[in-house]
Amino acid sequence: EEEREEVLVQVLPRLRGMVSQQNKFIGTVQSDAKILRFVNSHDAPRLAELGTSCPDHFLRTKIKPLYVDWNPQEEDVAALLEKLEAGLAQYRADYTAYYNACKHPDSPPMRDPNPTVILIPGVGMIAWGKNKSESRVTAEFYNAAVEVMRGAEAIDAYTALPQQEAFDIEYWALEEAKLRRMPPEKELARNIVVVIGAGSGIGKEVAHRVAKEGAHVVCADLNGDAAQATADELTQIYGMGVGVAGTGVSGCGPAIGLAVDVTDRASVAAMLRQVLLAYGGLDNLIITAGVFVPPDATGHIPDERWDLTFAVNVKGAYIVADEARKIWEAQGLPGSMVITTSVNGVVAKRGSVAYDVSKAAANHLVRELAIELAPLVRVNGLAPATVVKGSAMFPRERVISSLIKYGLPYDEREDTETLRNRLAAFYAQRTLTKQPITPADQAEAAYLLISGSLGKTTGQIINVDGGLHEAFLR
Repeated sequence: EEEREEVLVQVLPRLRGMVSQQNKFIGTVQSDAKILRFVNSHDAPRLAELGTSCPDHFLRTKIKPLYVDWNPQEEDVAALLEKLEAGLAQYRADYTAYYNACKHPDSPPMRDPNPTVILIPGVGMIAWGKNKSESRVTAEFYNAAVEVMRGAEAIDAYTALPQQEAFDIEYWALEEAKLRRMPPEKELARNIVVVIGAGSGIGKEVAHRVAKEGAHVVCADLNGDAAQATADELTQIYGMGVGVAGTGVSGCGPAIGLAVDVTDRASVAAMLRQVLLAYGGLDNLIITAGVFVPPDATGHIPDERWDLTFAVNVKGAYIVADEARKIWEAQGLPGSMVITTSVNGVVAKRGSVAYDVSKAAANHLVRELAIELAPLVRVNGLAPATVVKGSAMFPRERVISSLIKYGLPYDEREDTETLRNRLAAFYAQRTLTKQPITPADQAEAAYLLISGSLGKTTGQIINVDGGLHEAFLR
């Protein structure tokens, strides 16, 4: 099992890049005993080449899968990747020839010639679709096709439909009309977005915002339960989709929750490994995780608190980018990254030296990464200010401390949200727009930064602070 997963982790991003040259695809991995028994069998190459025989399946599985003649006992992953590349080129050529040989004068234009089902001995089946639901249905349909083949071979010999009949079903005019009537895809459809810090505050709001735009969302957080809770909220709103295929984490819906410690490279690598197994790749990465460690009563910041601040706010973002870079480069597909910094990074003041300096470093990390990851990946920073609502960095104690600091009234009997609202209203009056800043405001900016709307923007820090003139970038 571990060896199979290791092969998948190495192959999936490269494979997703290969099949996504026209349109991005989302993957589902099936590696249960039944599918492994089929792909490992002596008859698998012959049966796979014959294609499926169920008319309803052609729209998902195409006329046939791509079977890769790879020996896991004798060949390495490099050989598998070479065979995948050659196999895909041949599949596209075969599909184009099939279309040209069978088309009618009024046939719809040829669809994406890449396979939607790929069979690999020792690994299993990888199905692709425009979203997680479609790829799971595709895998489910080919599971059914395998059972049909097994039953037919037990009695006599499996026979597939003639190519012309298969074509007339796949390119049926009524089905084409139905496809044309479908609503346009949302801005982030076909995208896999990882949100780190999704358990609360800005990160949670970001997860909801990108999910609304059709993204497949990985909710990651130091608090794994909180990450899962956010993923569960998204699933409740948008559903699991249809289809029951997928092995392990790949049997998920369009949202999953994962635990991650950004200061631990092994933890980050393990999280991204699960992302690959779940969806097949990575497109966008948004980091909202951060920590504010206040000084002690004397104003002193112990070394360990300073180190923790920089480990989370600076080094953590670098580790995540460094690990994600491997996936982006393997895919060869455009990507984007947003790092949450802070207006504190350009405003010097008392009481938060470790936090402020770490955010100044994070601002420059954005610029460095934008250069390092260009031209494939855009990197931008999002600089909030005084986002009190729902923020893990504004627990009750810090809110009360701030109210005291600014001479604002408070009562210990008041609930935390009431106190937060009072502090937020005070902060709002210090801005040019006189408006409180909410997690939703930050989420909107994060979404715009990874969307096509700002597709030519990189290396920039976007302030969402209501207008703090002290924080104007110079």
